[in-house]
Amino acid sequence: MGEFIGIEYHVWWFLVFGAVITGYAILDGFDLGAGALHLFLNKEQSRRIALNAIGPIWDGNEVWLVIGGGALFAGFPVAYAAIFSAFYVPFFIFLMGIIFRAVSIEFRSKEPGAIWRKTWDVVYCVASIIIALSLGLMLGNVAYGLPLNADKEFAGDGYSFFHPFSIMVSITTLALFMMHGAIYLTMKTENRLYAKLHLLANNFTVFFVLSFVTTTLYTLLYIPHLSDFFRQHPVYFIIPMLMTLAIANIPRQIKKGKYRYAFLSSAATISLLLIMVAIEVFPYLLYSTGAPENSITVHNGASSAKTMKILLIIALIGTPLVAIYTAFVFWTFKGKVRLDETSY
Repeated sequence: MGEFIGIEYHVWWFLVFGAVITGYAILDGFDLGAGALHLFLNKEQSRRIALNAIGPIWDGNEVWLVIGGGALFAGFPVAYAAIFSAFYVPFFIFLMGIIFRAVSIEFRSKEPGAIWRKTWDVVYCVASIIIALSLGLMLGNVAYGLPLNADKEFAGDGYSFFHPFSIMVSITTLALFMMHGAIYLTMKTENRLYAKLHLLANNFTVFFVLSFVTTTLYTLLYIPHLSDFFRQHPVYFIIPMLMTLAIANIPRQIKKGKYRYAFLSSAATISLLLIMVAIEVFPYLLYSTGAPENSITVHNGASSAKTMKILLIIALIGTPLVAIYTAFVFWTFKGKVRLDETSY
């Protein structure tokens, strides 16, 4: 297997895939969080402002999801086949949520009627919640593992996805995104809506902390293969320690009214959480419960070394371009939201 700076290509691609997924979680996370809390905003103008806060960027943020799917398909085709076949139902529900969220954002402003707009508000909120819960459910199952046979194919049933750990990760993901979205919206608003979102940001921070602590305790007590690494390598304890500091800094910055720093701490929390998951599962891409020898790893699930080398070259060129475009969009639409005739 080829190497690059002493590290095998498939390990580099695992890092690239993780970085792309992290970028998606941070960027689309606040979009989904803003949608999930949408019905907490009671006034028509408040809902319009919230929609226009994400309006210029939500579809661009989803580009990172497309890149992530392509990265998995190209670099780890065996894992791609197993994951997409195993998660057929969750992925279908996830895609339906993606479709209805996009439709609700675009259709809501097409008619002035109150019933029309309230209907699409409900669709937008429910779709955002479903997407967040689906992402959490899939993340929880990837971390926990799924039953695989000797051919590395899914050997479970329709109920294999639902167990206490995956459900808790799903709820924690929703709570994290709602906190992330509330903080983002507070940065983009002012006056009475700002005060409302300040309260919501505090409430969703409490929701996230409670969910996170519960999930962490369950993991430590009942899922040893996700915590053994940190017990065996104490030096890596700095990662959960940094994550704890990032979480603690969120309510501190909210109280001080420094929402930009709170948002950065929220983004750091997402990054460090996913780094922890990556460290805990490595080298597994999909752990096989009951029969670990059937697991898909970065070694037996990867493309050839030549393919990996070409993919890394493409990633080194393409990924920074997408990051630059994302930064440019954020810079262009920075500042508070103002409604006009072109607004949603």
